[in-house]
Amino acid sequence: MSMIKEIGRGLSGLEQLRAFIAAGQRPGIAVSLDFDLIEADEGYAVFAGKPGPHAYNPMGVVHGGYSAALLDSACGCAVHTRLTAQQGYTTLELKVAYHKAMTEETGLVRAEGRVRSIGRRVAFAEASLIDVQGRLYASATSTLLVMDA
Repeated sequence: MSMIKEIGRGLSGLEQLRAFIAAGQRPGIAVSLDFDLIEADEGYAVFAGKPGPHAYNPMGVVHGGYSAALLDSACGCAVHTRLTAQQGYTTLELKVAYHKAMTEETGLVRAEGRVRSIGRRVAFAEASLIDVQGRLYASATSTLLVMDA
């Protein structure tokens, strides 16, 4: 069973994520890449992290997978906020555009995800990865499968 389901059994998706944040929980990916879910509202989720050498590629900049992980998480959790206690989701497709390279000097970044539309079986979401000055580093669109848990 997922960490979110353990904490929020019987709660809506939004209630689950808020309980997860309040409990200070971090799944393995967030520990490994050092980022956190910091905000959840109806159709909206925000992750924040500080890129650094732990996420560098051999060229000395932050690997694109770091951005993709934050953006995928933001899109997925934005959709999660719209689900019932009996539903789950999985990402079917993630398209990422990289706008600017990151290094440890970039500082704190936020991946802000929003639901664009959600139906009985499919959801569409988008996310942007920005720094504290509002500079865009990456953006993504996502298609997600909504299913019974």
